[in-house]
Amino acid sequence: MLLAEAVATGASKFHTFDVFMILFTILILVGLVRLLKAPQKNKFAIGFGAVSLLVFLISDYAMVLNWLS
Repeated sequence: MLLAEAVATGASKFHTFDVFMILFTILILVGLVRLLKAPQKNKFAIGFGAVSLLVFLISDYAMVLNWLS
């Protein structure tokens, strides 16, 4: 009965992994802010963190668009 109801309502666009994607994005953001506030700057780590944050923000944007469509 539950399976028939699930098929009738359609597949959910929300996945459990989406929560982890958002949490990783927040974690990268916190790490990048801490790197920028540090008295001794590590330019490689700041660049790597910025690129990683950009990639995760773009994937989060695509993920949210998938939820809304």
